[in-house]
Amino acid sequence: MTDIEVEQIERGRLKKFILFGTPRFGTNILLTIVDFALLTLYSIGFELPAWQIFLATSLGKLSIALSQFLLGWLSDAKYTKWGRRKPYLIILSPLLGISFIFLLIPNRFLPISNKTTLFTWLLVWDLLFQASYGMTTVHNAWMAEQFEVGDRPKASQFINLFIYLGAGVGQIFTLLILTDFALKVELNPSVIPSEFLLGVLIFGIITVQLFYIVALMMPTEPNYKIDSNLISNLKAIAKNKNYLSFNFMEGFASVAWAIVTPTMLAFLTVVLKFTELQFIIGGSIIIFGVLLFLYLWRILIEKLGKKKSLLILFLFAIIVLPFTLISIIPMESYLIYGIIFIIGVVASIGGWNLFPYIVYADLAEDDEKSTGELKAGLYRGFSSIILNLFQAIGLAFSSVVSLLLGDYLFFIWWGPICSLILIGAYFYSRRFIKIDFDWEKK
Repeated sequence: MTDIEVEQIERGRLKKFILFGTPRFGTNILLTIVDFALLTLYSIGFELPAWQIFLATSLGKLSIALSQFLLGWLSDAKYTKWGRRKPYLIILSPLLGISFIFLLIPNRFLPISNKTTLFTWLLVWDLLFQASYGMTTVHNAWMAEQFEVGDRPKASQFINLFIYLGAGVGQIFTLLILTDFALKVELNPSVIPSEFLLGVLIFGIITVQLFYIVALMMPTEPNYKIDSNLISNLKAIAKNKNYLSFNFMEGFASVAWAIVTPTMLAFLTVVLKFTELQFIIGGSIIIFGVLLFLYLWRILIEKLGKKKSLLILFLFAIIVLPFTLISIIPMESYLIYGIIFIIGVVASIGGWNLFPYIVYADLAEDDEKSTGELKAGLYRGFSSIILNLFQAIGLAFSSVVSLLLGDYLFFIWWGPICSLILIGAYFYSRRFIKIDFDWEKK
């Protein structure tokens, strides 16, 4: 084979990696905005009590838990002329885009003064958004059929690249445009700034387009036999005790992270009273900090191993989060304190977001070495159902606590509450999970 032919093959592989990963750019813009900003938009902008928002979004997490599990299983079970995965991407991506748009601009369609109607609107569209987002499990499972074993780490790398790019765009939009809209909407509830409306529409449309492009341009995978008997598959999963232990740990810790993600922005807005300029500074730190800490945590994992690094991550977050209580002390400006706190939280979240992608890939390989089986859709779907069930618990818990304390006090005390939850995750991880394997050293 000539050098030119080798170069052409490599270019073709690179195009396939890029093409396959691009839809996650759109989905993560949407998910970042929904998870990061719905609490701030609906509580500060539309004046819906925080406990109602937490309640609605907790039910949304139950929706995605069921959706990801069922879609993973169903896409394994049924092969069509479009293959197993494409039909779900084509059907569900428009619902994802539409539900996102309706979630973000309720005042375009209904009077936000009626809080019962507004709560119902939030609940219905968040349920639909989260359910349709479950198709990302189908997309994840498709990777096992589109790429050979040796190419999957690189395919995963490109997926993560687009995930982080999407998260960055979502955070910029949230901090610079959505937050400003939330602070001003009460002055004129019927007016939606053009930059906000245009951004919401563009993000929704882009997401649909990217999934349609990948569905049309990626080849249809061959029809091969998959054991789709749900009971037997669940029994197979139940035999992998280490996999289940990590599932439980990830879910339990996510009770805390489900509180941290939406409440951080409300804390900066309501308690620290960040100005537009301060949000620009804070947003820059979040975006570049996530990228920096992803790199630093990866280096730490390579030197110390996954489990030691995970325990260090938990200890770091346990120390950082209670510092929300410092906001009780009157200050002329909370900027310096806010920046230091943001850095601590971003370091924690950046590390946490890195671990599942690494660990689940290793757990899957470890399981395949012993069983010789690959059920990508079911395994990804099952881990998602545990994760989202616990996230639903975290949001429901927030609903109760914010109802008892009131919104402002909850926006101060969420840090120590999350720290206590992570203490439990730390001791469980230390005792019960194994995420470093002998075969990695060969």
